[in-house]
Amino acid sequence: MSTMPPLPTPELPLGPRFAFDRRMCVAANRWGARRAVGVFFGAVSRLGDGVFWYALMLALVSFDGWRGLAAAAHMAATGLAALLLYRLLKRWTRRPRPYRACPGVIAHVPPLDEFSFPSGHTLQAVSFTLVALAWYPLLAPLLLGFTALVAASRVILGLHYPSDVLAAIAIGGGLGTLSLWLARVSVLHGWVGLGV
Repeated sequence: MSTMPPLPTPELPLGPRFAFDRRMCVAANRWGARRAVGVFFGAVSRLGDGVFWYALMLALVSFDGWRGLAAAAHMAATGLAALLLYRLLKRWTRRPRPYRACPGVIAHVPPLDEFSFPSGHTLQAVSFTLVALAWYPLLAPLLLGFTALVAASRVILGLHYPSDVLAAIAIGGGLGTLSLWLARVSVLHGWVGLGV
């Protein structure tokens, strides 16, 4: 657990919408203070750092050959775009993480970077899931469940506000959809020989 002091950062906007966001963050973070809950969601978050997705890509290649390789490459390209996008958004918005700016919230695990908006873990998970499910719909129970746990973990661990996660779901959904559309367009134009 981290008891890092707040940084001198801009105050969060006031108003009922932001007050609700903070209240939800505090409530989820308190639930995460229970040892078993914190350990579970800490492990989910760690897997969401990339370990789960890299293992999935490796499994697709191992079990489905060239088609698996094409799916893994599609996921990797989408993941790279997601990484660049959320880093750009974080630098632009510079929203402080809840444990830095919201009284009553502590970080149960160390963050990977300084800023909160949007949740990179969630954005990546949603975009990866959309692409993977286009190739392998039977993975839906596993991937949808894991993605939901990743999204919840970010608030429970004190690293994101619910609005960071909701925005990441929307952005990741848009990015995953765009990636699938681009893949279909490239197949129609004969730019690549493998399609979804």
